[in-house]
Amino acid sequence: MATDMRSGWNSYALTEVFDVRSGLSKPASEFGSGFPFVTFKDVLDNYFLPETLGSLVRSSDSERELCNVRRGDVFLTRTSETQEDLGMSSVALRDYEEATFNGFTKRLRPRDPRAIVPEYAAYYLRSPRFRGEMSAFSTLSTRASLNNDMLSRIQIVLPDVKTQEAIGFTLRSLDDKIEQNRRTGAKLEGLARAVFKAWFADFEPLKAKAAGATGFPGMPPEIFAALPTEFEDSPLGRVPQGWEVKPLSEAFDVNPPRRLAKGADAPYLDMKNMPTDGHAPDSWERRAHGSGMKFINGDTLVARITPCLENGKTAYVDFLNEGEVAWGSTEYIVLRPKPPLPTIFAYSLARTEPFRDYAIQNMSGTSGRQRVAGSALEHYHIAVPDEVTARSFGEVVGPLFDCIKASKVESAKLGTLRDYLLPRLLSGRIRVEAV
Repeated sequence: MATDMRSGWNSYALTEVFDVRSGLSKPASEFGSGFPFVTFKDVLDNYFLPETLGSLVRSSDSERELCNVRRGDVFLTRTSETQEDLGMSSVALRDYEEATFNGFTKRLRPRDPRAIVPEYAAYYLRSPRFRGEMSAFSTLSTRASLNNDMLSRIQIVLPDVKTQEAIGFTLRSLDDKIEQNRRTGAKLEGLARAVFKAWFADFEPLKAKAAGATGFPGMPPEIFAALPTEFEDSPLGRVPQGWEVKPLSEAFDVNPPRRLAKGADAPYLDMKNMPTDGHAPDSWERRAHGSGMKFINGDTLVARITPCLENGKTAYVDFLNEGEVAWGSTEYIVLRPKPPLPTIFAYSLARTEPFRDYAIQNMSGTSGRQRVAGSALEHYHIAVPDEVTARSFGEVVGPLFDCIKASKVESAKLGTLRDYLLPRLLSGRIRVEAV
């Protein structure tokens, strides 16, 4: 134990306050069934372990006894190909029944659980100060690896428990609001996708009207009243009477031209930050324009290369300033609906299983570098609704995406505040009262 010169609090080597254990190295054949398993990605991507562990692995009674997961356990990534990912941490906030953890991580279990507040530990171990110490031990010449000797030379600063609780509560409150915004956004987008599926894939309002219903949940009464009452045959099967079946190339602009001068400073969205579920990226940057696809607000981006297409990397662009042109990977396909379809129609379509299945089935190229051409998507057919129904869809789901956007803007500000407070709270420069 030593005294930290910045805060005046006690400082300890990790091995003074934690018992260290490595996880289980399991062959691929052991995965897919069995008991909950903390993966490398669970640790890498989260301050706190996910509430539900998504991976299952077959493990013995003795393995579950030795490598169990309890509240307060800290998990560190043990090995990584990059300095940035070595020693990334995640903390368990509850006991995980019958769970074990990956051999590419290490478990640090507090010797005295009453002396270390899990929320405080989570933020300290993700702080710039700790991350700087961790990076100093890794090298670029070989695959970085975390061993117990390194842990014995890395410090954690521990104020009294009440102060730890206050710091953890303050930072966690911000992250809780960010998570609440994320969950709300996911539910709103799920609602928007459900509306698209009901109106334009399953034709539920028309079926209800044909069956004698006088309205349909979520559809404005005047729009429901204007719906046809019959279906007609088409190349897609039975579609609402009067709706025209068109190839995508007639209903959308595919890779429409956008003007951006070479070398111009502009927003840039790389493939890494393309969302796999929600409609908008969490972050992007500015770069001098080079070679890549260009896009504006209202465009939909679809990753066309494996495995990004299969993973669902798709975005609806609503994060740019008015009139701004952005650019990104050459492996994007840009979609823009033609009137009367609202711009959000393309994104809603791109998230459907039939569209993605079609795109995946039309990939070509060598193994590992397969991609779908924009020209292949042009042959995908859709039933284009009448102008009144199309406009109404935009009016119904547009506000949902506006709410999601507002929440993401708020979350970005909260994240900035958290990142500002984190090093100052952990160094004692800013003090908070015990809760």
